[in-house]
Amino acid sequence: MRAVIQRSGPAEVEVDGEVIGRIAHGAVVLVAIAHDDTRQIAIDLAGKIARLRIYDDASGRLNAAIGEVGGAFLVISQFTLYGDCRKGNRPSFIESAPPAQAETLYNAFVEALQATGHHVESGRFQAHMKVRLENDGPVTLIVERRA
Repeated sequence: MRAVIQRSGPAEVEVDGEVIGRIAHGAVVLVAIAHDDTRQIAIDLAGKIARLRIYDDASGRLNAAIGEVGGAFLVISQFTLYGDCRKGNRPSFIESAPPAQAETLYNAFVEALQATGHHVESGRFQAHMKVRLENDGPVTLIVERRA
């Protein structure tokens, strides 16, 4: 499982002209599921992301977690994070999980992130989404857990 975390100000996700998720500030998390991922990997990754200290503390250092700044998460499924562009011009998605497995693990990830006590909004799995965010910093990290 791979995630790209972007520290953000206001962020929202829209599907078919309707905003279905919105946060005032926190982090946008783009999540991709690999074919060999498990529920435990989803739970572990959610815990790791919830604990990341990527916000400024009183000294202006990246030393505060999202809960310390009153932030929320906006989680978006994005299978293209496993796009392999090493050969040719068309990405290969052979590492990505099939849709049924990916949706189950995406939902497990969202639930595990919610279980950490943080407010979590999310996109819609397999939908064409428009994601808007105010990148804060910018601070962008890639976090990965594999079997």
